[in-house]
Amino acid sequence: MGFVDNINDRIAHSFIGKHFQLEGSGARRERIGTRFSTEIRAGLTTFFAMAYIISVNASILSESGGTCVCPATEADPTCDNNVDYMNCIYQVKLDLIMGTSLIAMISSILMGFFANLPLGLAPGMGLNAYFTYTVVGYHGSGKVSYETALAAVFIEGLIFLVLSIFGIRQWLARIIPMSIKIAMGCGIGLYLCFIGLQASAGIGLVRLDTSTLVTLGGCPDAALDKNGSCLWGHMESGTMYMGLLGLIIMSILMLYRVRGAILLSIIFIAITSWPRNNAVTYFPYTAQGDAMFDYFKQVVSVHKMTHTLGKFNFDLTGKDIWIALITFLYVDILDTTGTMYSMAKYGGFTDKSGDFEKSTFAFMTDALTITIGSCFGSSPCTAFVESGAGIAEGGRTGITAITIGFGFFITIFFSPIFASFPPWSTGPALIIVGSMMTSSIRNINWDYPGDAIPAFITLAVMPFTYSIAYGVIGGIFSYIIINGVVYILDKISGGRIHPDYSTREEWWHAAFSRPMSPIWIRYLISKARGEKDFDWYQDDCEFEDEQVDPNVVVTSDTDSVVNSQIHNQHLSEKGELYH
Repeated sequence: MGFVDNINDRIAHSFIGKHFQLEGSGARRERIGTRFSTEIRAGLTTFFAMAYIISVNASILSESGGTCVCPATEADPTCDNNVDYMNCIYQVKLDLIMGTSLIAMISSILMGFFANLPLGLAPGMGLNAYFTYTVVGYHGSGKVSYETALAAVFIEGLIFLVLSIFGIRQWLARIIPMSIKIAMGCGIGLYLCFIGLQASAGIGLVRLDTSTLVTLGGCPDAALDKNGSCLWGHMESGTMYMGLLGLIIMSILMLYRVRGAILLSIIFIAITSWPRNNAVTYFPYTAQGDAMFDYFKQVVSVHKMTHTLGKFNFDLTGKDIWIALITFLYVDILDTTGTMYSMAKYGGFTDKSGDFEKSTFAFMTDALTITIGSCFGSSPCTAFVESGAGIAEGGRTGITAITIGFGFFITIFFSPIFASFPPWSTGPALIIVGSMMTSSIRNINWDYPGDAIPAFITLAVMPFTYSIAYGVIGGIFSYIIINGVVYILDKISGGRIHPDYSTREEWWHAAFSRPMSPIWIRYLISKARGEKDFDWYQDDCEFEDEQVDPNVVVTSDTDSVVNSQIHNQHLSEKGELYH
């Protein structure tokens, strides 16, 4: 037995292994194929795929102006030319770099320890843009102040916490039709790919076009107009080709089943982009490049937060703050629910009712971190779709999430380094993971239009509107309208007018077979009735989705059957195979 195998075996047989359900730990429901070393590698992979959020989130939120006061004039209404104001915003940005690292660290560790899921959490993309440009406005020109918007986020987290404790969020996740839930994962896969193809967090192959919305990009920065469109030089950008090189390296390494393929490629492309004397440097000889390089050279830096920590204004008398709060609520509940379910489905943690393991703890953790994040001056925190990169590397337990949190802990001290991973090094990982997540599209019920059309709307709207929530809304509403009309016609006609139901997906039997209330409420009810021998693990009997050993490559239907038989035999030996 080698050193790594010895470590894996020791940890699996410790209380750590049992808590995180590692294989060989003797836990009630072990997660097949899980190894401590694999979880660490998966966590590092997800961390590097998420690391861009440190600088991107800080850049977006700092454009709200934070707590800085803009002395607007007619000639300079947004204070872009006010030196003191812009220096204040730069300090806000440094505060938010530190705050983003702290939020991601705390939330990921809580998710891993309490929910035992390999999910990384951090301030969500999209929500931070809505917070900045719609609620607070560019340099404070929006509807409410920065401090009041943070108060709305704080309250939103508390509302979510109550909804999660009483099982309402879990119930909402179960009642979404199965095809739509599968389409969520596929849509997120396309959404990830779209992000990875762009320049802001990807390789820059796709750019804005005023006529067709998007078009082929890959042009150098000098060829961009003020809107970010290519005027000339399509497919001439060196950084784009570096991203494509990273994509090729990842693909080839994965073909040869090299462990850490995604992580190795990210590190390689990042290191080759740091020297300033090459054509694909991340630090060009510009004012911005000089500032980034000066920050990068600090290597170790701990910034003291003075502008964003605990800055609340709970004056909720205006209607605009309530509009913002309601918007945060519905976007977050759909966005986070869709992301968490899709990641759980991708990792093999979902059950036949459409729920996933420890969903109550997962949603409670998510809600709590929204409130915690607002204390550090940030927009709502959410589960990251980049978690799929770690799941693809074999991450199946909360150790992966804790590793992600540890990575963000390191960035608190080495933020100049970890904030300098170029987007073209992490973009290929998003494309690769997007392809993996989209593979489940085969499981959508394409034979019945009432299931297929809403599912297609779900997966198509997500990347085209750049919003997970809008895709879920489109799919759910189209499902209700299409199938609602069919149901009404069926009832009015006395069953004479109806389509062929033989191919319809009857998902509701499993979804409504379980009570809405969470297990702790059922426990209290059983105690009040004087019942004994309450089974806290009764929900484990509901699982039918077989966990796939990440060390086993399934290449055909026969292999899939064999792998399932091996898993069933493993569970039978432990006395945990329920029928």
